[in-house]
Amino acid sequence: MRIALAQLNYTIGDIEGNCSKIVNALQRAKTEGADLVLFAEQAVSGTPAFDLLRKTTFLELCEEALEEIASHCNGIAAVVGSPVLTAEGTISAAVVMEHGEITRYVGKQHISARREMGFLNSAKGFECVTIKGHKCMIVVGDDLRRVDEIDRSAEVILSINARKYSRGSLRYRYETMRNLAFVEGKEIVLINQVGGSTEIVYDGSSGVINRKGEPVLLLKSFEEDFAIYDTEVEHSVIGLPESMNRTSLVYRAACMGLKDYYHKNGYQKACVGLSGGIDSAVVACMAVEALGKENVHALLMPSPFSPDMSVEDAKALAEGLGISYNVIPISAIYSSVLDTLKPVIGGTEFDFTEENIQTRIRTVLLMALQNKTGYMLLNSSNKSENALGLCTLYGDTAGAFSPTGDIYKSEMYDIARYINTLHNNVIPENILAKEPSSELHIGQKDSDILPPYEVVDAILYRMIEESQHREEIINAGFDSEVVEKIHAMIMRNEKKRYQFPPVLRLSTCAFGHERLMPLTNKYGD
Repeated sequence: MRIALAQLNYTIGDIEGNCSKIVNALQRAKTEGADLVLFAEQAVSGTPAFDLLRKTTFLELCEEALEEIASHCNGIAAVVGSPVLTAEGTISAAVVMEHGEITRYVGKQHISARREMGFLNSAKGFECVTIKGHKCMIVVGDDLRRVDEIDRSAEVILSINARKYSRGSLRYRYETMRNLAFVEGKEIVLINQVGGSTEIVYDGSSGVINRKGEPVLLLKSFEEDFAIYDTEVEHSVIGLPESMNRTSLVYRAACMGLKDYYHKNGYQKACVGLSGGIDSAVVACMAVEALGKENVHALLMPSPFSPDMSVEDAKALAEGLGISYNVIPISAIYSSVLDTLKPVIGGTEFDFTEENIQTRIRTVLLMALQNKTGYMLLNSSNKSENALGLCTLYGDTAGAFSPTGDIYKSEMYDIARYINTLHNNVIPENILAKEPSSELHIGQKDSDILPPYEVVDAILYRMIEESQHREEIINAGFDSEVVEKIHAMIMRNEKKRYQFPPVLRLSTCAFGHERLMPLTNKYGD
């Protein structure tokens, strides 16, 4: 059987557009002599659709689209992912089509992702279906990891997925498939979708594992792709490409998530506040990669405490990227705000109040640029600072979108060095070499209150990604005072994370849907 894998980029709620993409891929598969074509889980609706899955009219439109797609299935079969309304509620189904009509619905049993809980109901699960005279086992989504019995007469396992990207997920995914294929002695054909859906990125990376657990086909990551796999032909074993290293994948995921968030929401242009630091440098590079240099504008807004070198570094970066920029010193605005506030707060000693005023002034200017010109503000935060609360509400936490808010500070340096290998050292070496600082008072350094970020991030990773208790981390050799301090900072800054812009999720445990702490709680006091 010749099986076509159509790895496409869908948009949530664009049922007509998604349907058109599916029909076009069907026609291509027919032309290239495929017997069957596979489309990803919830291809018709786009995902995650959240409360749209509770709207009867939305589900009816999906059903009409399925009937339209089925009408093109003459001489070819298709398996298309879609939400389907049943007597028990909405399910995520693989819809089997042949001879111009819908012949079967195979629903997903295990609803394990938080983004689906409460919106999707559990169905019966995987089934064996005869398609074009071949017995195929159809599995939807996460059910593939929970297959406990396989009909020995099944010729091939067809897995339709909406598997989001996170660091390390691709190797884990293929290791899971390899083990199942080897143990059961069955070929596994996996189709995934690709593209950004608000805070989530689907990486694609669809493929085929043979009966020995060896990869024999791998579609592109972070790109639409199409391939035909012939089950009757001997295929050469391929290795997972070197491009599947973590830093390059995180960078590509962030650029795709940024591009799709902007374009699918009708935005074209982005503005960035360039400080001469590592975070805004990386975000500016991502914006150029995703949107084009002609669509990115930077504001450089030095305060009385900004070193001249930082301004020069920011200029060099902007000029190297070829983006337009303005330099707007905020010293006069800053002094005016302090003078205006004197009757309220008096001439008190300089503290975080005066520091926060600087970042909020910068946000006022950036938002004015956004409102007047349509350059949507990109947030330049990182996960380490978001976790610890080293950010200012209504200041540097603002923005339309945060492509790096789920990337640890130490990883930002890795990505910056990776960008420099791609673009001729566009990020000045001084930005990479200087000690991290928010430059909100003279001589300020992050190391005044924290150990090096390599240590901080190692502790944060254990606390957030691995859910380790403080005692476990201390027993692993970390300083107890540092561990306790970091834990306290995380816990008392949840209020800031509640008010963040959408943050692109790139880790195994991102703040928000995957790690949501109660805003009011006494745990850990």
